[in-house]
Amino acid sequence: MSKKVTIIGGGVAGLSAGIYAGMNGFDTEIIEMHAVAGGQCTAWERKKYRFDYCLHWLVGTSKGAFHDIWKETNVINDDTEIIDHEIHSQIFDKDRNEFIIYSNIDRWEKYLLEIAPEDTRTIKRMCNDMRKSALLEPFALPPELRKPLDYLRIIPVMLPIFNLVRKFGHLTCKEYFNKLGFKSDKIKSVLDAMYGDRNFSALAFIFMLGWFNQKNAGYIKGGSFPLAQRMVEKFENLGGKILYKTKVEKIIIENNTAKGIVLSDGTQILSDYVISAADGYTTIFKMLDGKYVSKKVDYAYKNWELFTPLVQVSFGINKIIQSESPIIINTSKDLKIGMTKLEYGYSVMNYSYDSTMAPEGKTSIVMWYESPWKLWEHLEGDDYNNEKKQIEKDAVAYLEIEFPGISEFIEVVDVATPKTDVRYTGVKDGAYEGFMPSKENMMKSLDMTLPKLQNFYMAGQWLFPGGGLPPSAQTGKWVVQLICKKEKQGFISDKKY
Repeated sequence: MSKKVTIIGGGVAGLSAGIYAGMNGFDTEIIEMHAVAGGQCTAWERKKYRFDYCLHWLVGTSKGAFHDIWKETNVINDDTEIIDHEIHSQIFDKDRNEFIIYSNIDRWEKYLLEIAPEDTRTIKRMCNDMRKSALLEPFALPPELRKPLDYLRIIPVMLPIFNLVRKFGHLTCKEYFNKLGFKSDKIKSVLDAMYGDRNFSALAFIFMLGWFNQKNAGYIKGGSFPLAQRMVEKFENLGGKILYKTKVEKIIIENNTAKGIVLSDGTQILSDYVISAADGYTTIFKMLDGKYVSKKVDYAYKNWELFTPLVQVSFGINKIIQSESPIIINTSKDLKIGMTKLEYGYSVMNYSYDSTMAPEGKTSIVMWYESPWKLWEHLEGDDYNNEKKQIEKDAVAYLEIEFPGISEFIEVVDVATPKTDVRYTGVKDGAYEGFMPSKENMMKSLDMTLPKLQNFYMAGQWLFPGGGLPPSAQTGKWVVQLICKKEKQGFISDKKY
């Protein structure tokens, strides 16, 4: 009889764990609090417009360990269309001065040299750092299963990466830019407007364009919802089951061993292994009552900064709206939407390049801005609804700045707040990607196991500062590799259905 694996959370991490558990012969069930799977990787429809909450690019669309996972979990298959944008983003200040970030590092370097020839040496140094980051290759095995030879093999190839980490691993973006010493006021003002004094890791900035430059961070046509549904299809075809609209309250522990879960209605589901791919804080400090906390976990949840939550305002436009880039960033200071002062402006994602996101002849556009959780935590009732109305009014005005004359073609407006995210996913304080990658934690991670607790594993983006879909899916694979080792059986990763 197959051993039972119960997975808490049907996001990308939970679906990944479910797929690999199914491949390896386990009786697998996912418990999902929402009506659909995907977690943060989601989208919703309003009057046939699809509004995407997650996917703008995906690391691993062409090669590497992440690419293997996307193929194995059905995220990428023979029918999947990948779109690689020439321009990553356009940035505008309050005077509508334009700054472009190209996906190709050579093209971006040429552009920067044209606007700031006085920074030739500095620009070349920064772009060379980004080119070196292309050598970064994630491990296929979890740390617990790696052997010394696995590390020795990568040293010759990864040496430039080690040097980048040594030089810049403990710098914020601002410290890195200051170290480079740009002279151009335009470049300095743009970089400062984007990152300012926030504790955002310089390595995260350097690595980002390295992936785009290799065309290994493309956009998957259709976006988040079809991506998640392809994973669901594979999971279910492997025999897995998903219990929707069901919330887990506690994890059953006997003699420091996970034995199953207790649902919100008191129902118990017994199993041989429990994997939590749910919110990390809720899992450790509520489902497990804070009884299995390592010093590392305790420090992380007390000290590591979380991503600031987002407000998403989505627009259905009764017209094709073209733009040069998929992302427009307005870094103007002193802007305000509703009650939120926009410290870092707002971003506009135009999905006109994806024909699946809107009816023919129409366009889906999404606006994002950061809004601290403290503004939302206790907002309820009429105050909450009135704030959403004010957000809609203000966001339409700013969209008119980006696309003059667009207001008369708006036929749908949808506002999703940090409380929306918490309601449907349970994420702590609306931190949609978990811990912010900072100069203190960029190269750190949390363990997939908890001290003295057997047959229990953690998966998902809360284990890795910076979060995102690739590490989420990777941890889903890794936990099943650990379970297979404990069961003394070989690990299968390419089983067809």
